[in-house]
Amino acid sequence: AATAGADGSSPSCTQLNPRRWLNLQEYQSKKLMQESGVAVQRFYVADTASEALEAAKRLNAKEIVLKAQILAGGRGKGVFDSGLKGGVHLTKDPAVVGELANKMLGFNLTTKQTPKDGVKVKTVMVAEALDISRETYFAILMDRACNGPVMVGSPQGGMDIEEVAAKSPELIFKEVIDIFEGVRDDQALRMAANLGFKGPLERQAADQIKRLYDLFLKVDATQVEVNPLGETPEGQVVCFDAKINFDDNAEFRQKAVFAMDDMTESDPTETEAAKWDLKYIGMDGNIACFVNGAGLAMATCDIIDLHGGKPANFLDLGGGVKERQVYEAFKLLTADPKVEAILVNIFGGIVNCAIIANGITKACRELELKVPLVVRLEGTNVHEAKRILSESGLPITAADDLDDAAKKAVAAIKK
Repeated sequence: AATAGADGSSPSCTQLNPRRWLNLQEYQSKKLMQESGVAVQRFYVADTASEALEAAKRLNAKEIVLKAQILAGGRGKGVFDSGLKGGVHLTKDPAVVGELANKMLGFNLTTKQTPKDGVKVKTVMVAEALDISRETYFAILMDRACNGPVMVGSPQGGMDIEEVAAKSPELIFKEVIDIFEGVRDDQALRMAANLGFKGPLERQAADQIKRLYDLFLKVDATQVEVNPLGETPEGQVVCFDAKINFDDNAEFRQKAVFAMDDMTESDPTETEAAKWDLKYIGMDGNIACFVNGAGLAMATCDIIDLHGGKPANFLDLGGGVKERQVYEAFKLLTADPKVEAILVNIFGGIVNCAIIANGITKACRELELKVPLVVRLEGTNVHEAKRILSESGLPITAADDLDDAAKKAVAAIKK
C-alpha cells in the first residue's frame, strides 16, 4: 500500500504482513457500541460470584441473562466441568445469578468450538434480558466492488444471512455509502423501512444505523454486523448481538481497541508467531512447511500429501522478511516434537532469497538443528542464496522445484 509520510512527504511503499485476527469478548464489543450511542442491553461485567450478584441487584431488571465470556461459539449448549449445563442462563432472581456465577467462574466450559478440555471462564456478563418481538439483520462492510463501505440489511434476522441470501435474495437490501457524505438520512430511513420498521420505530432504527456507521469509522472497522437488530414489545430498537472486524493496519491509531485483544484462548504457538509477523497454523503431520505466501503454503501442503507425507504446520513468512524472523520461525518449527523434517519453499519476489539463506544458516547453527532440512529457493538474489547455503558446510538438501522438495522431505523421514 502507498502511504504518505506524517510530514506530508511523498508516498513510500509499505509491506503489509499477515496478522492474526483481533479477538474481543462480547462485553468488549458491546462497550464499544455503547460508547458510540448504539442501543444495547444494560449490562455489567463480573469476575467473582459476589460481583455478579451485586450487578444483578443493581440492574433492577424484570429478567436477567447471565453469559459466560469466552470467544468460542455455542455457549448456550456448552457444559462446565463443575457440572453446570449451559453458558447462558435466564432468571428473574438476582440470588440465582450469584449461584450460577459460582458454577461458571474458574471452571472450564466446553462447546463444539472449544478444545476438548474446554476454556476456563474468568469473566461473566450480567445483562438485562429483553423480549424481542421481531429480529432483523444489519451490517456495514467494506465492499471491493463498490470501492468502499456498503450497508446490507434484511427483515429476516436472527438466522444465517447466507441462508437468507440463497433462499430469498429479494429480502437482501444494499445501500452503497459515499465515503465523503457518509450515511445520508434518506438512505438510513430507506434501509430502516426495508428492514420492516414502521411508524416511530423507522426513525429510531435509522438513527441506530447512522450511529453504527459512526462506530464503523471511529474504530477503523472492516465490518460491523448486527444480528439481530431487534425491536422490543416496548417499542425499542436494540442491537442484541454484534460482530466487529477491525483493520489490522490501523493498529497504530487504535491502540485502546487493540489493547483489549484477548489472547488467552489462542494457540500459544500462533500467538508467539504473530509477535514476529508470522502466520502459523498447526496440523497433525510431521513435515514442517516454511513458505512465503498463503497460496504457496497450501500448494506445498498438497504436494507433500501427494507424495505420501503429512504437513505438520502451515507457516507463512509473508513479505518484507528479516533474518530474525527466519530464526524465530525455525525456533517455532523445531519446538514441535512431531516435526521430523523441515521443508523450506521460498519463491522470492519482494523476498530476498539471500536474507532467507542467512537466516537459515544462523538458525541451523544456533539451534543445532537435528532434523533433515530440504530447501527450495527461487527468485530475487537466488544465486547468492544458493552460494551461502552450499558454502555453509551444513547438512542442507537443495531441491530444484517444489515437487523435488516434497519428494526429498518425505524420503528423508522414511530413511
